[in-house]
Amino acid sequence: MFANISEKAEGLSKSRSMTSDKGIFYGYRIVAACSVVQAINLGGIFTFGVLFPELEREFGWSRATISGAISFAFLMVGGGAIFMGRAGDRFGPRAVLTVAGIVFGLGYALLFRMEAAWELYLYLGLLVGTGLAAHDVSTLSTIARWFVRRRGLMSGFVKAGGGVGQVVVPIAVAALIAGPGWRVACLLFGITSIVVIVSAAQVLRRNPASLGLKPDGEVPDASPNRAQQEGGSTFREAIRSRALWVLCIAKFCDLFCLFTVIVHIVPFAMDRGMEPTLAAGILSTIGGMSIIGRIVLGGAFDRIGARRSLLTCFAILTASLVLLQFVESAWSLFLFAMIYGPAHGGFFTITSPSVAEFFGTRAHGTIFGLVVTCGTLGATLGPIVAGSLFDMMGSYGGAFGLLLGFSLAGLVVASALPAVAGFQKKTE
Repeated sequence: MFANISEKAEGLSKSRSMTSDKGIFYGYRIVAACSVVQAINLGGIFTFGVLFPELEREFGWSRATISGAISFAFLMVGGGAIFMGRAGDRFGPRAVLTVAGIVFGLGYALLFRMEAAWELYLYLGLLVGTGLAAHDVSTLSTIARWFVRRRGLMSGFVKAGGGVGQVVVPIAVAALIAGPGWRVACLLFGITSIVVIVSAAQVLRRNPASLGLKPDGEVPDASPNRAQQEGGSTFREAIRSRALWVLCIAKFCDLFCLFTVIVHIVPFAMDRGMEPTLAAGILSTIGGMSIIGRIVLGGAFDRIGARRSLLTCFAILTASLVLLQFVESAWSLFLFAMIYGPAHGGFFTITSPSVAEFFGTRAHGTIFGLVVTCGTLGATLGPIVAGSLFDMMGSYGGAFGLLLGFSLAGLVVASALPAVAGFQKKTE
């Protein structure tokens, strides 16, 4: 009996030590590490918009050809997300992100030696896309397990890290392009990505129970029950739910719009006579405003839930895309970026906690991966369709009109989401 008491006391002491001497919950270290991963990965996505004009200028490739590479990358993200999510559920986020970080960075670094279009598809499409497949499902599924009451807000802080990357990385790469050139810029960014992502991944742990802790920093039990820590639906149960397919269709609509904007807004701005550095500033403005959206809408999620959060994001997106139909000057483009940015950040923040709200965390990585997979089909189609429409019409008018249509469709679909999550009902 005394031995059991001693073991329990030792376990409780160990779990308390993991909150650090200053009483800081280890979950906040998880948030910080996930924010760093997001900053590098999402900064890399936004950087493609800065590289786009350089590739067009040096190789003379069409915008559909260049857009096709990033579309292929998004296809790899979609195809790999469900497998990365399942791998994270089984092996934990540390192992998955370590491998993914190496593949992502290697893809960017190899662009240094690119000479043909097939290499763009291999390095950027296949390698960078495969590495990106883990960034959301691994980081946000981990956050969903470490936090319950503050799940939306902490997801917002993680995605805010991505917003910081969207501000800083394109500017840094643009500066390198103006100096040693785009090849050196890609090489340096690739090497930096490997070092930073792999280092950050070592901080991650699957869930609080693995360290004898409980979500949100609550006082741990002496012998925590992991099954109690991770309740919810199995993957097979989830795929029979209407709510899951509503989330999947809504994600298809929002990513069709979001990634088309990311890829084509800089070329559109330069077509309007803006200098490359100023045009890159539009991406940075979107990134900066998305930080506000990630934190504010993430915090709001904890109060208003999945349905209202999704409707809010689509309403803001629709308003920004209405403005985009009439943009002509630099100031109106920056105004668009300021309105669009919060919706951009909000969409990326609320998806993971929405999955957790409806289906719990038992198979969160796999279920979330399916939603991401469906969404990235939209991210795959959007940029290449927009590039093809530009090549045919000589302007982005048709492409931007199509985005507005998808945004309105997403608004309608989101309204079909149940107001109260079924999993929430079962656990009340």
